[in-house]
Amino acid sequence: MTKDEIMNLVDRSLFATIGYTDESGRQNVRRVFCTWHKGLGRHLISTNTSSAHVRSLRKNGNACLYFSDDAAFEGLCLFGTFKAHFEKEYRELLWHEGDEKYYPKGVEDEDYCILEFIAEGGRYYRYDGIGDISASEIETYDEGKEYEDRYAVVSANM
Repeated sequence: MTKDEIMNLVDRSLFATIGYTDESGRQNVRRVFCTWHKGLGRHLISTNTSSAHVRSLRKNGNACLYFSDDAAFEGLCLFGTFKAHFEKEYRELLWHEGDEKYYPKGVEDEDYCILEFIAEGGRYYRYDGIGDISASEIETYDEGKEYEDRYAVVSANM
């Protein structure tokens, strides 16, 4: 797969699965809506500060983020770290009308945070093969890119 084909997979996925180790040392996965991307290397997810996965990721940010298109038999597992953001600029960036049903106090709700995943490498597969993607390949591909809500782009093309 080319980097553009991998990025197309990420864009089409809309959801991703976070793999992480919880505070008891158990392996966990969490399915999340994930449409904000800065190329292949950085991804933003809005979530509840009080959730178990946020508590665990704040203590141990090492994790993976998995995107897939089951119908096309394509997948991408990125490994790296998560960082929790509470800054207003991140919260406002991902805020959508209707989010107040989850966060009644609005963008300043203390139970609202943004997780940023920073990829250090990954592995992809498709019906025609498997391959690795290195940190330097991701960095080169992502050069000059800004965060973008790819849901808006993908849904406009549907």
